[in-house]
Amino acid sequence: MGRVNLDLDALTPSNLKLDQFMSSCTPKIAICLAAYNGKDWLAEQLDSIFAQEGVEVNIIVSVDQSADGTEEWFNARAKVESRITLLPHGYNFGCAARNFFRILRDADLSSFDYVGFSDQDDIWFPNKLLRSIHVLLDADADAYSSNVLAFWPDGTKILIKKSQSQAKWDFLFEAGGPGCTYLMRKTFACALQEVVRCRWGEVQNVGMHDWFAYAFARANNYKWVIDNAASMLYRQHESNEVGANAGYQAFRFRIKQVLSGWWLGQAALIARLIGLGNSPFVLRWASAGIFGDLYLALHARHCRRRLRDKFIFSFLCLILAINKIIRR
Repeated sequence: MGRVNLDLDALTPSNLKLDQFMSSCTPKIAICLAAYNGKDWLAEQLDSIFAQEGVEVNIIVSVDQSADGTEEWFNARAKVESRITLLPHGYNFGCAARNFFRILRDADLSSFDYVGFSDQDDIWFPNKLLRSIHVLLDADADAYSSNVLAFWPDGTKILIKKSQSQAKWDFLFEAGGPGCTYLMRKTFACALQEVVRCRWGEVQNVGMHDWFAYAFARANNYKWVIDNAASMLYRQHESNEVGANAGYQAFRFRIKQVLSGWWLGQAALIARLIGLGNSPFVLRWASAGIFGDLYLALHARHCRRRLRDKFIFSFLCLILAINKIIRR
């Protein structure tokens, strides 16, 4: 992959049910933004959200206790911008997932039509949300995600493609794409909110909120559509908690996650929280040790969307099994 040119015309959907959409009132959207030491990028992020075309946007903000003045920045911005709702400051969440779960638990979503997530440092294309709604309506789906255009300080841009065909069990092992691309119908968002509230203590151990949301949807028969278009510029820098997952360093990080047991531990935890802990598929690997790893290696085609990731998934499961044998 290399540099790509941004073509905004390519973001305009064709053959969509525009008549159904345009006949309704202006959609009201709640954007959940979790911030932490983000002062350097927040102005550009918020400006791109408030510049969204054809929708009414409100941003619900939760700030993880920061050292760069992020709380003060939001306090000042909220005084002159009525479309910002600040949840009380002073909490130390320790990771983005817990911060997003806090918003889902505490936010009042009753007056909105759709709910989305936002990082603190990206740049949204002007029609990001409008296109998301178009695609949702056209697919009659409950939730949406999309590809993104990752960009680096040196000007490099790479398309991060997440829109491969969904696999039978992919949701137990990966998200539906970057969480900042998600847009959810109110009915699904409220169902997700309810499970977060009811399982609050347990979801604190989930490391990725976007993975959990996608898994909850797929396990509970909500329809999820992944758009082939890129909806935003996805900033890459040393402070990214996850990032684009591209390159050698990202692969090394994934290897460490696998060998530490975190990866499959998260998959098993999420399976339990979304009601699949006792499904035959999950029972075959969740507590089966070496034989469970080998089972997943043989069924990798059902566990990831991208062809390359299927092979990598199988390889990592084999590595995990071999590592367990060596450590015996």
